Amino acid sequence: MGARAQYVVVENGVWQRYYSHWGANRVVGDLMPGPAAATRCFRANEEIDEWLADLWCEGAALVDHDRRVLLWFAFADSWADHLAARAVLARTWPGWDVRFAHDGLGDFIHHLGLGRDLTRSPGWFETFDPSGFAATEDSEPWSVASVRLPDGSVRAWGTDWEPVEHLAAGPGLIDLLVASPATPVLTDMPYGGVHFDPQARTVSLWAVQTVAGVHEWPLHRWEDWTLDFRGDDHTWQGTLLSADFPFPRPSLAAALRQLGDGLGTPPPDTGALLARATAAPGPAGTAAVVNPSALVPHEPNDPTPAELTAVRGAIAALVAGAEGH
Repeated sequence: MGARAQYVVVENGVWQRYYSHWGANRVVGDLMPGPAAATRCFRANEEIDEWLADLWCEGAALVDHDRRVLLWFAFADSWADHLAARAVLARTWPGWDVRFAHDGLGDFIHHLGLGRDLTRSPGWFETFDPSGFAATEDSEPWSVASVRLPDGSVRAWGTDWEPVEHLAAGPGLIDLLVASPATPVLTDMPYGGVHFDPQARTVSLWAVQTVAGVHEWPLHRWEDWTLDFRGDDHTWQGTLLSADFPFPRPSLAAALRQLGDGLGTPPPDTGALLARATAAPGPAGTAAVVNPSALVPHEPNDPTPAELTAVRGAIAALVAGAEGH
């Protein structure tokens, strides 16, 4: 149980790692007031001398004061939440290179000059042979998959797979995809998309979440294909979709307001959460054991009045701009 987060602070040629058992859901909020506030927050949490495993790290930030680079990742509840966070950070970290770390901790380790494999054992990226395609009957799918057909037209489907799972399935997925029935028109933006062009032997991918392994190209069975990775930019795939299956255009204003409402909100009472969890009945003969790290609350961001005013002003300006379109 938890929402594990890792932080790295680089300053004067020295880097140090920190950890919060409950911080992953607060990464964006801790970053929004800017570099100084975020650095204070991360250094107030537990100092550690190890890397978390990719599987267990649900949010992270690397603040490099020497090169003025911010790398971060965290799960967003929606496409709009991700774009809203990106927009706010672009304003509250002026002069910094602010990047979403699509390869998770692999991007952090690469930034530090340690390669990408330090925390990953050989064969860690699991591929599979698809026996079917996880199309969805829901109008709010996780991803959109599209294929350019031999006649040059493009068909698209909503899918319950995460974007990177389409790569893990290999090119054999394409025939299954083409044979799939149509899916409902989208009512909300997905978390990502993948486009296959068998004639050009190119696969394109975008996502507003981590797609760990995307820089390991070519992945197994894609050796003679080219990857066109577009970060979190969906617009190119949007130009390919037919008029009867377009990407929606949600407003960012509501997501921006939600970020503003969350400023200064204290972390939840993890003690009460653990008490309920340990009191719940388990299988006969078993007893709940609490991870000691779970007893350490997250040390939240505590921005100064000037930092808080600046971030509120940035959000207000962005809301005004979003409502004007």
